[in-house]
Amino acid sequence: MPLDERFLTFVGIKAEPLKKQLAQGKGDGEMLAWIEANAKFKRSPVEVAAWSAFSEQRVPSDLESRKYFSELQATAAPKREDVATWFDLLDVDDFVTFGGKA
Repeated sequence: MPLDERFLTFVGIKAEPLKKQLAQGKGDGEMLAWIEANAKFKRSPVEVAAWSAFSEQRVPSDLESRKYFSELQATAAPKREDVATWFDLLDVDDFVTFGGKA
């Protein structure tokens, strides 16, 4: 399951209403306030921290995911040996997408 789906499931928000909010160009603080106001599941700070820590360390765990991960990395940062987690890959992909050099 992709990270965005994991997040939406964790907070209990449907994708379309969130996309509408994002399309309005709201900042991070505004988006957080909207998520907190509209989340079906009101998570405690401990739950958020645990979910975040787990998500930050998540790695491809099956052969299909590893292949997909490797293909994405080969495109975004073929010479980087420090890209190991999904968050690492998302970070470098965002950086390259917006003009950075990996």
